Amino acid sequence: MTKQDLQSRFDELSQILLGDMNPEGFWTGELSSSALGVAVAVAALHFHDPKAHHAEIQKGLSWLQSNVNSDGSFGDTPESPGNVSTSLLVYAATNLYARSDDSTARLQVKIAGYLASQNIDVHSAQVAKVILNHYQKDYTFSVPILTLCGLCGVPGGEAFRHIPQLPFELALLPGKFYRVLNLSVVSYAIPALIAVGIVVFKKKPSNAFGRLVRNWSIKPALALLHRLMPASGGFLEAIPLTAFVVLSLIEAGYRDLEVVEQGIQFLKKTQRADGSWPIDINLSTWVTTLAVKALRTKKDEVLTPEMKSRLTDHLRSIQNRQVHPFNRSAPGGWGWTNHSGSVPDGDDTPGAILALLQLQPKEEVKGVVLAGCGWLLKLQNSDGGVPTFSKGWGKLPFDQSCADLTGHSLLAFSACLNAYHGEFSPVVFKAYRQAFLRMLNYLQKHQRQDGSWLPLWFGNQHTANHTNPVYGTAKVLTYLKDVLQHGWFDSNIRAKIGSLVESGERFLVGVQNADGSWGGGEAMPGTIEETALAISALAGKQHCKICQAGFGWLDKTYQQNGLQAAPIGLYFASLWYDEKLYPLTSYVEALARELECS
Repeated sequence: MTKQDLQSRFDELSQILLGDMNPEGFWTGELSSSALGVAVAVAALHFHDPKAHHAEIQKGLSWLQSNVNSDGSFGDTPESPGNVSTSLLVYAATNLYARSDDSTARLQVKIAGYLASQNIDVHSAQVAKVILNHYQKDYTFSVPILTLCGLCGVPGGEAFRHIPQLPFELALLPGKFYRVLNLSVVSYAIPALIAVGIVVFKKKPSNAFGRLVRNWSIKPALALLHRLMPASGGFLEAIPLTAFVVLSLIEAGYRDLEVVEQGIQFLKKTQRADGSWPIDINLSTWVTTLAVKALRTKKDEVLTPEMKSRLTDHLRSIQNRQVHPFNRSAPGGWGWTNHSGSVPDGDDTPGAILALLQLQPKEEVKGVVLAGCGWLLKLQNSDGGVPTFSKGWGKLPFDQSCADLTGHSLLAFSACLNAYHGEFSPVVFKAYRQAFLRMLNYLQKHQRQDGSWLPLWFGNQHTANHTNPVYGTAKVLTYLKDVLQHGWFDSNIRAKIGSLVESGERFLVGVQNADGSWGGGEAMPGTIEETALAISALAGKQHCKICQAGFGWLDKTYQQNGLQAAPIGLYFASLWYDEKLYPLTSYVEALARELECS
């Protein structure tokens, strides 16, 4: 494609991007519908009041009937291959209505056939064994799955004998102790730990001492759960988490709690017109910062001064300015959405910092930007890497440091040092520089032998172990190459970054498909997201032919299929999702970067 072709496509897609901006002046995006979310929400509404919520339940069941795979399975998105966990949850939810509704009964028979093909007998204790083996020591998702199944009568009356007891009483200890305790769930799942733990305790025999301790713990644990509840009623704004909490409390005998009522209202208002639910209300902060950053130096061609001002005001308004009630996080960070259930995290915070520095002159955003960097400084782990929500929770994978968040934070710190280092005191400059160097060392240590990095919250359903080295490497490379545009550091740091970049580029070049695309790894089917991200990482004269082949594939795919999103996102203990804006923002960024280099 010629430079004129690239510019024409950039103009076209940037106008589509503007068209997706909401009336408030930022981007909301649209997450894929989730069969798992539908199943758990339907069950929660049923246990609360099947008559009062009849319309919502029937719409949910109808959506499930219309979106079952040909083999009787359900995946995490309508485009995903089937998996046992989601299929089992849908089977359990349909068990509530299979006897009274013929169409639901037929659906359940189909699902049972798929599960049988996976050697799962839904009428035996094997159900628990399969789920627990799949998730191993991480009970974040396995115990809620089995709890819902048990409450829905799957596999039968003895279901709770095989469900591990979550230690909900430990949630009453000060939060600073959580990281050293074996809570068996990730840091962001404390509401599930409490609610699911209580219902399992109520349904499962235990020894006298355990019953004494846990009986005493229920009242203060429920009080803690109430304090954790956001104004929206949705824990983490997540449909599955909120539904698991609600149905567990109802079946434990606490249906009159405000947490239950608010949670039910949250579920009702987040159901879509087609009867489905997404996994979360939206990722508005994330997609907004992706959109802003994608425009890069061409932002003034696309965004008016008023648009930039509104975006800036929006990002300022959603910065956390107090100790967060959910995880006691310090002020200064950003979460993934503007809704009240959002929690500050280590990916949206650097994204907001970089977007603000791109939208406005540095002095106009100095206060909020440096507050964000201060928050990241406190989040950084002892290994130099950056985790998602909480420092020091390293026992389970989704609480550990990871390369993509660390690379993102590295760029945010470098951008702040580049913008403000002349205004820093020696003490502050030293702290920022040391944090930067520790992040860089983390990336060096975790670059794999083939030059790749693995991300945490993104994967690929077609690769071994569902990892996505193309996404991880492309993101870290773009962060590192942007850092190289800064001038505050010495030649030794520059050489170290250059070495990491060279190895990463070799990996990406080596796994490009023959048709010019990239998938999640070598010989994987290409997607718009992964192809565009790889081009962004390789943009420039050195890899001109490689990028041209990628743009050729993108052009052909866009002409044939439009901006079709791929389920590469991971959420809440490995739930797949796709996001409408991911292919658009990644394509726009690839075009902007290539145009800068040409």
